Amino acid sequence: MMSILDLREADLTARELASKLPRASLDVEGALAQVTPIIEDVASRGGAAIREWTLKFDAAQPPKLRVPASVIDEALKNLDPKVRAALELSIEHNRAGHTAQLPKEAETQIIPGGVVRQRWIPVERVGLYVPGGLAVYPSSVVMNVVAAQVAGVDQIAVASPPQKDFGHYPHPTILAACALLGVDEVYAMGGAQAIAGFAYGFEDDEDAAENGCAPVDVVTGPGNIFVAAAKRAVQSVCGIDAEAGTTEIAIVADGTANARFIARDLISQAEHDPAAASVLITDSLDLANNVSRAIEQMVPQTKHAKRCETALSGPQSGIVLTRDLEQSLFVANTYAAEHLEIHTANAAGDARKIRNAGAIFVGPYTPVPLGDYIAGSNHVLPTGGTARYASGLNVHAYIKSVQEIEYDAQALAQLTEPLIALAQSEDLPAHGEAAAERQ
Repeated sequence: MMSILDLREADLTARELASKLPRASLDVEGALAQVTPIIEDVASRGGAAIREWTLKFDAAQPPKLRVPASVIDEALKNLDPKVRAALELSIEHNRAGHTAQLPKEAETQIIPGGVVRQRWIPVERVGLYVPGGLAVYPSSVVMNVVAAQVAGVDQIAVASPPQKDFGHYPHPTILAACALLGVDEVYAMGGAQAIAGFAYGFEDDEDAAENGCAPVDVVTGPGNIFVAAAKRAVQSVCGIDAEAGTTEIAIVADGTANARFIARDLISQAEHDPAAASVLITDSLDLANNVSRAIEQMVPQTKHAKRCETALSGPQSGIVLTRDLEQSLFVANTYAAEHLEIHTANAAGDARKIRNAGAIFVGPYTPVPLGDYIAGSNHVLPTGGTARYASGLNVHAYIKSVQEIEYDAQALAQLTEPLIALAQSEDLPAHGEAAAERQ
């Protein structure tokens, strides 16, 4: 089912290797051309445009774009108690995990009478996107909202595609998760039109005064390629977290690994989407063969067998054979997976050798699904190799670094002469004159 790339005799540079590794194609530029008219339409016509694009893409007609409080309350009232308890645990764990990310303010005395303070200021308003499609993602509500709340954001709005089966509003479990987090500003809109609605703001023609949406400072959240393209398109208007694509998992394993554990984990991500990427990197041919056999046995028994089979047999998935652990780690760092599991004899030590990954799952008892839901880490992570330079969603997506500078007269006088020298060297004498005027 899974293809094999044998690198045991290969001696490739990172650049050469990157072109050979399994990877989902992500043509954001192509998608950008398709979403640009949608974004321009929403920017121009607001809620009326959102409704028209929603009818076209989701075949849905929400009674109101902003979900009424009564609908949200009803969703929480009818939530399965076991799901509610699990969501509450996820919220608790994620609040603890994200609180640890908060930076500390500091004051540094540069010279006597002259200080620079490092401040961290949350943005005022954010728009958080929760995808629909092949699955329901209340966990994405938790990941987005908790990070923003911990960061100290004042206004939080959530958007998720409307569902015909649920009154043309977002899935009730999505709404219930919002209620548990105290979020009452929720919109029935998805795709590029939702991103544009957040970026530019809009009035809903059905009830403009009550259901309008003010523009946001930052848009975050996972989505398909069209959501990623829409984020790219609105970056000049508001901030974004990342252009997240289809999910991917890579697993570095040696001969000590449990083949069934690995097979289950590869399948767990394959069930997200037929384009999902599942990659095993190992220096053990025996393990590779055992994992392949386990996958062939397990896939027909899983609920989304067809979806998993398509994903695991696609060009974005496969088994990479290496000559030793060192090469396996080199491959992993080159691949820069969204999710990277380490199944080796010294998993903790080998994890420290990883430079490029969205999140690292250490050891046989830390499967990616733990991070997807309840580990206390965020599951909105960089895909498509962007983990080389990008981070997963965290509180820093919602806060700004601001320096506050304060000098007294004596401190300024001490630095006026070198300031004037630098100003004159740049042929900007008025800069120096501004300081000299105060002497």
